[in-house]
Amino acid sequence: MKSLTRLDANFSTSPQIDLEDLPDIKAAGFKSIICNRPDSEDGGIHPDHNLLEETAKKLGLEFAYLPVVPGQINDMNVATFKTVIANLPGPTMGYCRLGIRSKILYERSR
Repeated sequence: MKSLTRLDANFSTSPQIDLEDLPDIKAAGFKSIICNRPDSEDGGIHPDHNLLEETAKKLGLEFAYLPVVPGQINDMNVATFKTVIANLPGPTMGYCRLGIRSKILYERSR
């Protein structure tokens, strides 16, 4: 699994994840994953969120897709994130390219 940054007992962030990271995420005790990276970013070289979501759900993990563009996080993104995280079972892991957008969304939603 990629390096995690724990923000509190219920939320951690990670750089981009891959399919093979999902069993480790589950084993680490996470119940939900939030993808904050648009599928088209970097030409779509990273795994599509639909594939990650399908595999995560097979493992019993909840999955939400809330893509945000770097440097363009707005109040609507934060409000949507707040609603999404309130409705997901925790602990939750958010990811994007480096984990920074997920961290910003979480901090601004508090």
